[in-house]
Amino acid sequence: MSDPASQNDATDEIIEAEPQRREPVFNLPGIVIAIIGACVAIHLIRVYVLSPDQDVALLIRAAFIPIRYSGQYDLEIWAFTSPLTYAFLHGGFAHLIINMVWLAAFGSPLANRLGNMRFSAFFAVTTLAAVALHYVLHSTDAAPLVGASGAISGMMGAAARFSFQVDRSQGKPAFAGAPLPIRDVFRSRTAMTFLGVWMVINLVTGLVGLTPGEASQIAWEAHIGGFLAGFLGIRFFDRKREFA
Repeated sequence: MSDPASQNDATDEIIEAEPQRREPVFNLPGIVIAIIGACVAIHLIRVYVLSPDQDVALLIRAAFIPIRYSGQYDLEIWAFTSPLTYAFLHGGFAHLIINMVWLAAFGSPLANRLGNMRFSAFFAVTTLAAVALHYVLHSTDAAPLVGASGAISGMMGAAARFSFQVDRSQGKPAFAGAPLPIRDVFRSRTAMTFLGVWMVINLVTGLVGLTPGEASQIAWEAHIGGFLAGFLGIRFFDRKREFA
């Protein structure tokens, strides 16, 4: 008959021999890393490589400038690419860092749920929706519009539809369950608290600015456009069709 103490010791040795599963400190999807890498690289090139004149030339081509579409100027290729490329430019290091932190926080679980292709499409559509609302309200503005805030606001809108429920069963965070019907979002205390705080922050940002001294920032109206596109349109991008 075997000794119970010996059996316990053997069990302990097996448990100790099994490698412990550890969560990585940074568990970002590849598509999110790619977007962050592109934004950071472009900003570093603008700051440390380009001359002031070259940077202005880049802004003219890659930033979204509403007055470009007023009929006073020829529509070059930049008129068709800048509604997307503006998202990869930022007004300063503070603007860049804040956006990349929010992108990592809200983009990662959404990218894990949608997959690379659908997430890329979501990023593009919310970027366009953000700039579209900005254009409607500021069609004669000559100031360049830059920043990924519109797309990130879209990701926040999508998060509200999931009521911030995160599933880690596969070892990487992803929003759990089907997107909530809009009426249920307005019944969720978590979602409504987030929406209220988000709205206040955007109003304050529009009135006093997020990073004083940096003029080229995405406007709060663009945040609203991106948020609405993500909030209302997440069902079109979600590949998990277990909802009606």
